[in-house]
Amino acid sequence: MRVLSGRVLRNQHMMVRGTIDTMTSTAVDICDLASTHGLTLDPETLRFNEAGLDYRVVFAADAQTLDDWVLRIPRRADVSAKIAEEKRILDFIRPRLGIAVPDWRIASPDLIAYPLLPGSPGLTLDGDSEPVWHFDVASEEYARSLAEVIASLHGLDPEAAADAGVPVETVGQTRQRWADDLDRVLDEFRVNPDLAMVWRTWIDDDDLWPQRSVFTHGELYPAHLLLDGDDRIVAALDWTTAKVSDPALDFVYQFLIAPPERFATTVNAYRDLTGHTEPNLEARCSSLIAAGPLNYALFALQSGDPAHRAAAEAQL
Repeated sequence: MRVLSGRVLRNQHMMVRGTIDTMTSTAVDICDLASTHGLTLDPETLRFNEAGLDYRVVFAADAQTLDDWVLRIPRRADVSAKIAEEKRILDFIRPRLGIAVPDWRIASPDLIAYPLLPGSPGLTLDGDSEPVWHFDVASEEYARSLAEVIASLHGLDPEAAADAGVPVETVGQTRQRWADDLDRVLDEFRVNPDLAMVWRTWIDDDDLWPQRSVFTHGELYPAHLLLDGDDRIVAALDWTTAKVSDPALDFVYQFLIAPPERFATTVNAYRDLTGHTEPNLEARCSSLIAAGPLNYALFALQSGDPAHRAAAEAQL
């Protein structure tokens, strides 16, 4: 297994979505917010998940029907500004995928709400931000199910996605974006010269970049995937980063968490389903993982939060 360290997994989670951020609003506040959008909740059923940096997540039941709901409450104005884009992504993929995705019944700048999806998350964090696995990362069934999901995503028509308002990057634009992002971080932070050289070498290496662009989720992290009792993926959450881009993005977390033979299971099953073999995939996944501190620095700049800026500087 490549990665067993809880510290590494916590860091990866932080780079994806952040650390625990306690907020002071009560169950009554949340119920009042939902009621302004026509959703009446039973305050006794509210359960909070504070692990997300962009959204506070609340699980609750409708006071009348007892149906279960998920609420996402944006933490910052820049997050609210992306809601319309993510809704366009969800509206595009919902009828096209063989797994469930959120069906936003409420999508406003202050609240997103949708019926609870089937399945359970493959990974959660405990109160100490330690990873808690709810499936065996060496599961062959999960590896094959993940390949099916990735193949389905990558088979979506990029032109149709663009017409639906999904962000699109060409192969050249993907590489140039990373180069521009590195320049921005170097301008804003003190960066270890050796680390900067690693990223420069990556960007300059033609073999470490895609030859095609496909529709990607971008964060097929087990915390974003809901599984059934047989380790099969039945739903996927958090489509904020979805776009037409580098196919390697959707293999990164399997490369990070799975034993090498199970990563190979996913890659081989994907090849059998699609007829595509991604060149230098392991090296490309390694490079994207190594770019985690760069991604986190970009988030720190976007959020404007001094604490995140300090944490990013420490990683750099």
